[in-house]
Amino acid sequence: MQKVLTVAEMREVDRLTTEKYGIPSILLMENAAHAAARVITEKLGGSVAGKSFLILCGKGNNGGDGAALARILWAQGADVFITLIGKIRDTKDDVRVNFEIIKKLSKEALISFLQNEIIFEECVNLKEWKNFIKLNFDCEDPDILVDALFGTGLTRPLSEIYEEVASYIRGIKVEGVEQDNFVISIDIPSGLDADKSEKIGVNPHAHLTVTFTAPKLANILPPASNFNGELVVANIGSPQELIDNSPSKLFLAEKQDAQDWLRQTKYTNDSYKNKRGHALLIVGSREYTGAAVLAGNAAMLSGVGLTTIATSESAQSSIAAKVLEEVITRSLPETQNGAIAEKAFETVEILVGKVDVVGIGCGLTSTEKTTKDFVREVVVKRKTPTVIDADALNALSPFDLQGSDELPLILTPHEGEFLRLLGTKDKDAIKDRVKAVRDFAEKYRVILVLKGERVLIGAPDGTVVVNPTGNSGLGKAGNGDTLTGIVTGFVAQAVQMKIDVYETVVAAVYISSLAGDIAAKKFGKRSMLASDVRECLAEVFRDLEN
Repeated sequence: MQKVLTVAEMREVDRLTTEKYGIPSILLMENAAHAAARVITEKLGGSVAGKSFLILCGKGNNGGDGAALARILWAQGADVFITLIGKIRDTKDDVRVNFEIIKKLSKEALISFLQNEIIFEECVNLKEWKNFIKLNFDCEDPDILVDALFGTGLTRPLSEIYEEVASYIRGIKVEGVEQDNFVISIDIPSGLDADKSEKIGVNPHAHLTVTFTAPKLANILPPASNFNGELVVANIGSPQELIDNSPSKLFLAEKQDAQDWLRQTKYTNDSYKNKRGHALLIVGSREYTGAAVLAGNAAMLSGVGLTTIATSESAQSSIAAKVLEEVITRSLPETQNGAIAEKAFETVEILVGKVDVVGIGCGLTSTEKTTKDFVREVVVKRKTPTVIDADALNALSPFDLQGSDELPLILTPHEGEFLRLLGTKDKDAIKDRVKAVRDFAEKYRVILVLKGERVLIGAPDGTVVVNPTGNSGLGKAGNGDTLTGIVTGFVAQAVQMKIDVYETVVAAVYISSLAGDIAAKKFGKRSMLASDVRECLAEVFRDLEN
């Protein structure tokens, strides 16, 4: 997992890098420029020679990064056009050094008629800016636009010339001309507040953002993160110790987390069903057999050794006919309306003695009091980790139970269900999603998986992990049931192999959402189904394990 830092935490890491380890700030700026150049070169197929770059710089450190990047790209054979929004005399320290170098190189290139161009201009007003664009790009646009106007220090909306330049990068019509260039932002798209997930004004929409040392909030949380495009986090030389010692408890899940979990749970020569874990899913009802099938099949394909579905008597035969042959089904007593009866707990108590985890809720229905009482009894008297979703969440709302380290509770609500757990209809209660997830997980000592555009996973100690995989195609019916099955199957394996449950849930969410990304590529978001996501699990496992 990568730690996510606030602006203040990032500044402290930079300060200590220089003061404690003696790494000068100008070297960090140079490293940042080289890191960005490497990413850009890779994206362009291994060479920037012959490509044209327009690099738009502000007067701060972000502009200094842009100036150093311009020099590096030019040295590698690119044609580079750099404009500083301001005057060199208004810049300071390392930033000024890099712009003075660019100014000298530009003059020398003009005199010497070098093969590739490096052109530098200072623009202090809109007239100078428009003249610069008209003179250099009236007939042909640059291949790549680099946004180095503002980095992480911005806290108010852009205005005047900066707003105009950001609009140009963004692709808004400027003097009747539509811009359609490949846009790269340095550290963060200019115009965003790095500490906020919301937009604060006009900002470019980048195809690629190269940020340094650690991701920031606006790099990873929507809607701000939607303007970053692909995010690359580059190491520029700050010791990892400084990042690890930062007080932040917000993290970004990454591929390595999923690979580490798969390595810990790999199949060995002595693997067999009882060593792979047994998952019990209490799911489904007469009207909602599909939810049970989706959850059961997903659990079975997660790598678990055994999966059992316990469901109401009238639903069992239908579910057994549709579910994978490897999944066991058991019937539970039901009411006249087909809902699970409270006395069904006697049957469940026998089953629980043979399993490693219980998943409860998918398609269960929660309108009958008997079912609500049954759900509460299962959770309160649990003997294993328990995954709670859908109707079981509604049955327990407003939430008033307590989890524990020995018998974790894993709750997987979408935002509507989360509001019900909180006992409110006020959406402002979860406007700050990270804080809401952290507060709830700490208060009730649970693992909370809040579904949405970016899934958040909260832990009882206040840790929150942001999951970067997944897409809007996962918002369709059945995907919540599939996720519940995968999480339950993963936790069963973790219990058998004595692996941390929270790390297991993080891996399960990452992998299931990655399967959703593969399904979107294969079938399209419009046509992809929850069953497609499940079937893509095998491809995810193969890719990550290889």
